[in-house]
Amino acid sequence: MSKEKSSRKPTLFEVAARAGVSEITASRALRGSNVVTPETLQKVQEAAASLGYLRNRLAGALAGGPSNQVGVILPSLSNIVFPDVLKGLEDRLEHAGFHPVLGISNYDPQQEEQLIRNLLSWRPAGLVIAPSGMTDASRAMLSGADLPVVEIMDIDTDPVDMAVGMSHRGAGLAMARHLIARGYRRLAYVGHDIAHDHRAAARLDGFRRGLTEAGLTLAGCVTLSEPSSVALGRRGLHMLLQDGGTPPDLVYFSNDDMAVGGVFHCMAAGISLPDQLAIAGFNGLEIGQSLPVALTTTASHRTLIGETAAGCILKRLSGEDTARMTDVGFSLVEGGTS
Repeated sequence: MSKEKSSRKPTLFEVAARAGVSEITASRALRGSNVVTPETLQKVQEAAASLGYLRNRLAGALAGGPSNQVGVILPSLSNIVFPDVLKGLEDRLEHAGFHPVLGISNYDPQQEEQLIRNLLSWRPAGLVIAPSGMTDASRAMLSGADLPVVEIMDIDTDPVDMAVGMSHRGAGLAMARHLIARGYRRLAYVGHDIAHDHRAAARLDGFRRGLTEAGLTLAGCVTLSEPSSVALGRRGLHMLLQDGGTPPDLVYFSNDDMAVGGVFHCMAAGISLPDQLAIAGFNGLEIGQSLPVALTTTASHRTLIGETAAGCILKRLSGEDTARMTDVGFSLVEGGTS
C-alpha cells in the first residue's frame, strides 16, 4: 500500500538546516537580499527546492517586511503594444528579484480605481500604471501611498510621482509636419474610441496643430466608438471614402492596427498605395513593417518604456534620486505607404 503524502508544509528552519545556514540568512536569501553571497544563495535555493518550500510573502508584508511584488496596471493586452511594455518591466524586475502583479483596466477609470485600491492593499514595493483617465480618488490613493509610483506611456500630463514615456501630442505634430513636407495637403483621420484612449486623442490633437501651422484643416475625420483593431481600421477607411466628397490624398490612423486595416481595404478595393492614397499610422509594429508595402509610422519605444519604469522603481527603492519625467522619445519610420 502506498504511503499517503504528508500534508505538513516544510518550514524555514528545515530549509536553513539543510543549507547549513541560520534562519535569518535563509530568509534573506529567499527574499533576494544582496547581502547574501551567491554561493549561500544557491545553497538555500537548492534546499528550498528539494524540500518543496514556498515562502509566505503575505505574512512578510503583513508583518511590515519588504515586498518583492510590483503592481502593474495596464489598459489592455489585446494588441502587442502593452505586452511589449510588460516584457520590458518583467525583464528588469525579475533580474532584480521583483515580480509584477498585473491588473487590466479596460480603459475604464472606475475599474482602474478599484485595481489601484486592491493592489495597494497588498502593500507592493511599487506601482506602475498606464493611466486611463484617473479619477480624483485614484490620484489621492497614489499620492498617499508610501511607495514609488510610475505613470507610463506619456509625459503630456502631470504625474503623481514619476512618469516615463513620450509626448503623444508631439508625435502627432511631428507626423503632420513630415507629411506636409512631403507635399500632402488633403490629410484625413481614421481612429478608434479616442473618448477612452486619451493618448490617441493627444496624437490627433498634435496632428491637427501641425495642419493648423500650415494653414490646413482635416479633409475628413472618422472615429468609431470601439476598441482598436485591424477590422475596425478597414471599416473606418471604407466609411471615410464613402462620403462622396473629394477624397483625401493621405489618411492618418490612430495606430498601426487601424492603419493595417486601411491597407487591407485598399488592397481589396484596388486602391494603389501610395499613388492613389497614402497611409500613416503609429506604434511601429512588426506587422506594419511586414506588409507588401511597409507602413509609414511612428515607432514608440515600448520595451524601453517598461525597462525604464522598472529602473525608476528599483532606484527609488535603493534610495537613489529619480527624475520626475523621463522622455524616451519616438522615431519616425518612413515606409512606402506615403
